[in-house]
Amino acid sequence: MVVGVGIIEIFIIDSRSLKEKRRVLRRIIQRTQNKFNVSIAEIGNQDHWKRGTIGFSVVGNDKSFVNSMMDTILKFIDDLKLAEVVSSKIEITTISHAMDRSYGFQDDKFHEF
Repeated sequence: MVVGVGIIEIFIIDSRSLKEKRRVLRRIIQRTQNKFNVSIAEIGNQDHWKRGTIGFSVVGNDKSFVNSMMDTILKFIDDLKLAEVVSSKIEITTISHAMDRSYGFQDDKFHEF
């Protein structure tokens, strides 16, 4: 299993209140969720009315697919032009043998008799 996690720092130029900031963030989050069906949420800078931090994740079975999706999502959010992307960071992790006995999974528990 391959897991990609992204963090985006944004700056909302026209925001004059937390209410305006949250309206912009909600639009970014909803549009991204609808287009890509990913987990995405505001994860930081909740009390700053011009700055925001958004986190999202992608799960797949191929590292190149996950990397491509992460890049596409970053570009999509930037292309929305609802806020200026100040910085972004992605991390991709491969988790192998997640269902191995060393992780406590018991094969015989789910076998039919």
